[in-house]
Amino acid sequence: MARLADYFVLVGYELDKRGSRDGQGQILQRFPEKDWEDNPFPQGIELFCQPSGWQLFTERNPPSFFVAVLTDISSERHYCACFTFWEAVESAQSQRHSRNGEEEEEESSSLIQPAQLFAPKSLVLVSRLDHTEVFRNSLGLIYTIYVDGLSASLENVIGNLLTCTIPITGGAQRTISLGAGDRQVIQTPINDSLPVSSCSVAVLFRQLGITNVLCLFCAALTEHKILFLSSSYQRLTDACRALLALMFPLKYSFTYVPILPAQLLEVLSTPTPFIIGVSSIFHSETQELLDVVIADLDGGTVTIPECIHISLLPEPLLHQTREALSMILDPELEIADLAFPPSTVSAPSLKMQDKEIRAVFLRLFAQLLQGYRWCLHIIRIHPEPVIRFHKAAFLGQRGLVEDDFLTKVLEGMAFAGFVTERGAPYRAIDLFDELVAHEVKRMRAEEGNKQKILRHIKELAEQLYKNENPYPAVTMHKVQKPTEGCYLRLHQRPFPRLDEGTVQWIIDQATAKLQTAPPAVKAEKKCMVPSGPPIAAIMERNGSALANSARRLEVVRNCISYVFENKMLEAKKLLPAVLRAMKGRAARHCLTQELNLHVQQNRAVLDHQQFDFIVRVMNCCLQDCTAMDEHGIAAALLPLVTAFCRKLSPGITQFAYSCVQEHVVWTNIQFWEAMFYCDVQNHIRALYLESNEENHVDEEGKEGPQEEKSALEIASEQRRLWPTMSREKQQELIQKEESTVFSQAIHYANRMSYLLLPLDTSKNRLLRSSGLGDVESVSNSFVTNSIAGSMAESYDTESGFEDAESSDVANYVVRFINRFVDKVCTESGVTNEHLKGLHIMIPDIVQMHIETLDAVHRESKRLPPIQKPKLLRPSLLVGEECVMEGLRVYLMPDGREEAAGGNIGGPPLLPAEGAIFLTTYRIVFKGTPTDPLVGEQVVVRSFPIASLTKEKKINVQAQADQFIQKEKKINVPAQVDQFIQEVLQLRSCTFQLLRIAFDEEVASESAEVFRKHLHKLRYPQHVRGTFAFTVGQSPKQAMQPKAKEKNPSLSSQQVTDMFQGLAVGVISLGHLGHSSTTLSKNLMKNAKKTIGRPYVTRKKYTPPTWEQRSSQHFQEDDEDEISVSEEIDRSTLTPSTIIKPSDKMTMSHLVERACCRDYQRMGLGTLSNSLTRSKNEPFRISTVNRMYAVCRSYPGLLIVPQSIQDNTIQRISRCYRQNRFPVICWRNSRTKAVLLRSGGLHGKGVVGLFKSQNAPTAGQSQTDSTSLEQEKYLQAVINSMPHYADASGRNTLSGFTSAHMSSAGKWGSIRASGRMSNYVLNMEIGSRLAGKDLLSAQHNGAPSEASFLRQHRASLYIIGDKSQLKGVKPDPLQHWEVVPIEVFDVRQVKASFKKLMKACVPGSPSTDPSLAYLRTLEESEWLSQIHKILQISVLVVELLDTGSSVLVSLEDGWDITTQVVSLVQLLSDPYYRTMEGFRLLVEKEWLSFGHRFSHRGAQTLAGQSSGFAPVFLQFLDCVHQIHLQFPMEFEFTQYYLKFLSYHYVSNRFRTFLLDSDYERIELGLLYEEKGERKSQQVYKSIWDYIDRLNKKTPVFFNYMYAPEDGEVLRPYSNISNLKVWDYYTQEVLSEGPSYDWELVQGQPEHVEEVDRQDSSAPQTKRKIIWPCYDNRSRVEPDAISKLLEELHNLEAELGQVPERWKDTWDKVKASQRTEARQEASRMASSSLLMSSSLLPHRRSLGVYLQESSVGSTLNLSLDSDTSSTSTPSSGKQGGPKSTSNLYSQFQMSESENRSYEGTLYKKGAFMKPWKPRWFVLDKTKHQLRYYDNRMDTECKGVIDLAEVESITPGTPTMGAPKTVEEKAFFDLKTTKRVYNFCAQDVQLAQQWIDRIQSCLSDA
Repeated sequence: MARLADYFVLVGYELDKRGSRDGQGQILQRFPEKDWEDNPFPQGIELFCQPSGWQLFTERNPPSFFVAVLTDISSERHYCACFTFWEAVESAQSQRHSRNGEEEEEESSSLIQPAQLFAPKSLVLVSRLDHTEVFRNSLGLIYTIYVDGLSASLENVIGNLLTCTIPITGGAQRTISLGAGDRQVIQTPINDSLPVSSCSVAVLFRQLGITNVLCLFCAALTEHKILFLSSSYQRLTDACRALLALMFPLKYSFTYVPILPAQLLEVLSTPTPFIIGVSSIFHSETQELLDVVIADLDGGTVTIPECIHISLLPEPLLHQTREALSMILDPELEIADLAFPPSTVSAPSLKMQDKEIRAVFLRLFAQLLQGYRWCLHIIRIHPEPVIRFHKAAFLGQRGLVEDDFLTKVLEGMAFAGFVTERGAPYRAIDLFDELVAHEVKRMRAEEGNKQKILRHIKELAEQLYKNENPYPAVTMHKVQKPTEGCYLRLHQRPFPRLDEGTVQWIIDQATAKLQTAPPAVKAEKKCMVPSGPPIAAIMERNGSALANSARRLEVVRNCISYVFENKMLEAKKLLPAVLRAMKGRAARHCLTQELNLHVQQNRAVLDHQQFDFIVRVMNCCLQDCTAMDEHGIAAALLPLVTAFCRKLSPGITQFAYSCVQEHVVWTNIQFWEAMFYCDVQNHIRALYLESNEENHVDEEGKEGPQEEKSALEIASEQRRLWPTMSREKQQELIQKEESTVFSQAIHYANRMSYLLLPLDTSKNRLLRSSGLGDVESVSNSFVTNSIAGSMAESYDTESGFEDAESSDVANYVVRFINRFVDKVCTESGVTNEHLKGLHIMIPDIVQMHIETLDAVHRESKRLPPIQKPKLLRPSLLVGEECVMEGLRVYLMPDGREEAAGGNIGGPPLLPAEGAIFLTTYRIVFKGTPTDPLVGEQVVVRSFPIASLTKEKKINVQAQADQFIQKEKKINVPAQVDQFIQEVLQLRSCTFQLLRIAFDEEVASESAEVFRKHLHKLRYPQHVRGTFAFTVGQSPKQAMQPKAKEKNPSLSSQQVTDMFQGLAVGVISLGHLGHSSTTLSKNLMKNAKKTIGRPYVTRKKYTPPTWEQRSSQHFQEDDEDEISVSEEIDRSTLTPSTIIKPSDKMTMSHLVERACCRDYQRMGLGTLSNSLTRSKNEPFRISTVNRMYAVCRSYPGLLIVPQSIQDNTIQRISRCYRQNRFPVICWRNSRTKAVLLRSGGLHGKGVVGLFKSQNAPTAGQSQTDSTSLEQEKYLQAVINSMPHYADASGRNTLSGFTSAHMSSAGKWGSIRASGRMSNYVLNMEIGSRLAGKDLLSAQHNGAPSEASFLRQHRASLYIIGDKSQLKGVKPDPLQHWEVVPIEVFDVRQVKASFKKLMKACVPGSPSTDPSLAYLRTLEESEWLSQIHKILQISVLVVELLDTGSSVLVSLEDGWDITTQVVSLVQLLSDPYYRTMEGFRLLVEKEWLSFGHRFSHRGAQTLAGQSSGFAPVFLQFLDCVHQIHLQFPMEFEFTQYYLKFLSYHYVSNRFRTFLLDSDYERIELGLLYEEKGERKSQQVYKSIWDYIDRLNKKTPVFFNYMYAPEDGEVLRPYSNISNLKVWDYYTQEVLSEGPSYDWELVQGQPEHVEEVDRQDSSAPQTKRKIIWPCYDNRSRVEPDAISKLLEELHNLEAELGQVPERWKDTWDKVKASQRTEARQEASRMASSSLLMSSSLLPHRRSLGVYLQESSVGSTLNLSLDSDTSSTSTPSSGKQGGPKSTSNLYSQFQMSESENRSYEGTLYKKGAFMKPWKPRWFVLDKTKHQLRYYDNRMDTECKGVIDLAEVESITPGTPTMGAPKTVEEKAFFDLKTTKRVYNFCAQDVQLAQQWIDRIQSCLSDA
């Protein structure tokens, strides 16, 4: 029983203080006057009666009522029911006081009657019970008696009120009367643990809505500050009460003030969480609260400040709760869309709705906390139960470790109270206990079924409702109410003063009566609290527990049993699979169980191999555990690490714990606590179990076996018996329990010292900086971690940081253990003496352990080192030999994320463990990934030594830190960290980076030796030291450079040529008796003789001066050289009529060179004697340089104008840098314009010609004569051009642009506008390149007037460097024009390339956004250089195509000149786009014309300082860009270009060694291999190698090759059209670079065999392809390669001699043509469709050929903007007949210029027969072309219509087709010959004649 009310208080306005600013209240009377003993009078009631402050009012307000809540110091809540009414203040006083200035206006205005003021007065009941309605009624009754003057005595009523007692709970119904003829019924709740909410919860939801209330609910549970605002006090109280009711079964334990008075507003800035209500008049004061969630009840809003993040419920609970709430609060929602909604929806009463909402939250808590009882640890039963909750295990088993909300709730105060209150095993239970124990299964079954959920909610709501209202309200209340409006009566007497004596007398009497009455004993129904199903049973639906298949667990079991049966080989085989399985939780649990079985009597002695194995598995198992150890893995392993051991020597044993300390879990104090409590619980349980069960104790897991009694059950039983025991028995049990805890504490002190003291305690390993308090990092620094981690819980907060430096490991460990012991012992009630004893013991324990560890450490050092993975040997090329055996290293990840499992996912292939090998040719790393998931893969990374560009050491610590950061995602085995000594980073210009960390077993000397060898091999003394020369010799020789060679210039491989059709008398070396070297010596001798003395003495070998020259400043001795060569005897230089034999031989060789073959192909002159030379040839081949006397870096034979004598050439050559005078290198077959190349000019020279006339002439007449000769030379070039004399409009600049409109070339890709005007584009290119000199374009791109006015277009354009051509004025009389352009120099190329390498292959991953890939790429400016080269080249192509010749004269004439000249030829001449032609182009322009490969590639020691400049690579990149835009124009593939890019720096072949033909001859390279060519193994020429490879496999061949005749390509060069070459970014880790073909072939089959061993696995065709690991072109070849390969295999199987792939391909194409022809004759329409389906401008189709299971599918897509015509629909019915058939659409000659076409018979020339040919009449090109057949792409001949004189009817001649009428014949007479034609019939013939005639007349 309890008092209904403790105190009755009368509070009034304190009139004496009226003058001050704020009014104050004062207690006028209180009853009883002395405090109750059990309940002191609460302070500050007067503040709460008027929460917004005491004030006087000018009118009477109606009485108000609300309940405030006060919390006292012992956190008891007092409910203060305040009933307030207003009383008039005497007027006399009011007048006197009003002078003080408060109410003056009022006084003056009310003349009739003195103004009255009203002061509030409150009746207050203070109670510990919350019966709002009863209080309202009782206080109302007292007011009514007073206001209506009823007869009852107020003292009596108040006395009765204060003495009324009611039962607290149990559902009794009690009727009370206060003695004024009233009657009230009080219903008490059945169970007082359930909160009473009447309808406050429902009201709260109506005010705020579902989402807002859920938000508040989560905020309250996660301990945020919550503030309610409302203008109604009662609503504030209700809202606060509702929020607490929702939190049940958790109780709110922070500040709770539903109504906060104005004077206490500063409470709002308290740092602790709170729930407070404030009147909304103080809204402005709450604005500056930054961390408070504000709920405005009147406005229905919840405001969450920005700085607060409220964790919401975990999904799916959040969604389910929302759904359930909307079903209850808005039942109409379900039927809102129904066509026939039910007529009425029965809405429950507000009270019922309130209970339903609470039922939803009750269910929510039952689901959140399901299974919580299985995670309780009971650590003491007597005298009071002490219970701890294992939070980590709960979260782990629920799979909610990551969940923010639940974690915060479990850490909160409310949950701590919940555990204390509800953890007790023996107590009364309520609705929640039953729900969480018995209904969880039902809730899971009903998930998703709305009807069932609703039914369950309604059931629960019924129970909650019944709890509050146990009886149907039969008896009615009867309480007098005051009459309406009585508060407005004018003459109301004040509330009377009550007589204290009377009230006190009533109270005393009642108290006396109570004392004599017998005490009412409340029968508590205590029982054992049910636990409900364990979490494991609940969680299965998540599947997370079942993620591991049984097969994996089987593997784990087998592996462990193999280990213990000592079948180590079997175990090793299974190891990778086991390590992979360890990622799953089930497998880790399985492992701990298996290991447990092998421990006998707490000890298992293993041999070394077993020990290593078990330790490795344990480490792998632990490395995925977090510090919380939520799955209990570390807990299960803890007893095992102290059980497994090995004998090191007699008396010295090493336990497993010394090898598994590297895990963060051991440093987490919460983990140790949970472990400790778990063990204590097991021991306490054992204490109470009967003795016969004691042998089970050791095997118990955390949950305790289910079939026996759990610890909680035992505890519950013990608590039940406790009151019945004797004192002695009780004391005995208490003591036993205490000593059990104490012994466990000692045990744990030992265990902790085992796992915290490192094996080598001398190393102060704890102070390592890495991983300070960082849970993720796998580090050894457990103490730093633990200090950071345990600060929060430890009561002594002295941190260990101050003396961290000086102190040693032992002190740290002692301090850590002390902190732990303090905490657990105080919690579990260990006596103080025992605790002191422990503190004394701990340092000794640690010290002893350190001593044993020292011995173990000493012995373990003597053990043989652990077997590390076997070093895999790389496969080597023929002739490649190892210089250094493999050094064990780790290949560390660099900035490329793919291999480290970064952005694309996939397992991390790096870091990998293996060895680095240094061979004569490459640096190779070969090894396996350290990550066990990819342990079986082999990782190979290599690059040629010659391509090494930079080698640097990296700070080990930096590397380790970066390693740790990077590996947060993937746990790196801790050993990697220890083994690293030094890290080397090697960067190669083949876009590879090796970042290697030497293993600790590699002595630092070995690492040094490695670096020295590397350096020696990278920069040999002489080019003879490079791999291309030393291949096949033993490496020792290679290391010692020959002393006599002084030539420091660089090496490259140039191989000679076995070519067809050679000119003048070739004497092959075979006929000579000499070996090649003697030959070259003879040759040199002759050369020296011929050249003459002074030259030789002046210059022995001049390369050093080249070095000086390359640096752009020309010293005086350049001039000097020139003057010396002046004195040379003239006769020696003119070609002598009698060539000596050796010279003849030289000649014949020169003729064989690539240039010469190309000159002949273009008809640029023959090498016949000067007398017989045909005069009409404009050019001749000059032998002036055959001894390399004129220009050392030019080839021996050069093309010069016919009219120029050789001695003139020598003089001219002096004007140019490096003597590289202009020579012709290509001629346009159509316009006969020529392309010339030369070095830049010296200061004097041509520029002098252009200087303004009045400038002083430069020096002596000799200079003038040279200039004149030079001028003559240029003029001779111009005269050679057929159009020179023709000054028609076509040669003017305006013509220049208009000529493009009709030119036959094709531009890059079609812009959106369709055919973009080439005209504007060209103007733009011209003007942009030339500044204003060549063309000045207006803004709109049209040529300006000036350029139109210029009549003549120059016949020769000289493209020169702006800086050289300063001050040049155009001379109208000259026929040439200078185009000054700005180009970048080699230095810029070098810098750009460095940046490009860093962008494509970054050294380390960057978090800095400014270092992002695209940005660094842009900053490298590589693409803008490519853009520039392409732009210049396209300009030159334009000029040549319109008939002007061009001389490219930039820098020294061997870098950018070569790039431009080669690209121009490639774009203009389709021949160079074949494989043969491209080879010729490179040999001619790059090798013969002296691009300095050795110097630019820094191939020898001499070039080391200058560094690597990838000029040739830049050219190949440009070709790649063109190839991308015109994929059908090239016979070779992109792979061919990559192959060249790789090998031009690799030094594997001699082709790209040395700087010029001269040097190659000097070394005997050029002509050597003619005779002794038969050693098949070692290919010295890259071209031979490519030829051989091309015969074997179509890897270089482009299946889409379908060239067009005379096609000139004009690629787009804008940067937006350029792509980054994938050569720079892709890599194949499975086999290294794929460019050394022998090394990578033959591997795939072997891989498949390995797969097949696992025969039990189902065989599947499925492959997983990793972009950075597999060679994609081989793993999934394109369809055609695949078909060719299958064909080859079939032929082999059938025993036929396999055909070469090329023959097969040609056959297929031929057959496909015939097929297509038949098709075409069948259906002409389709052929039209086919011919038109391709856009004229460009046929760059992407053909993606992909292997699929069905066969091969070809997806063809055209790269064009117009979709309607772009799909090549062939229109055939029967589907394609063969794969090649699909290509028929692209093989047709282009449809753009076909005015009329058809078949005609044509008689061959001379005696040849008539043959049918496909003729095409082309109006645009003004020609008649003919082809073999309709499908043929190669034009067989062209008749130029300009040459046709007449068309006449013809007569049939011999061999003409028989069936044709005579009139179908006609003849076409041209200037050269007569063509005889015959059509199929007369009409056709007539049509042809008409068409041709019309063409002629048009022209």
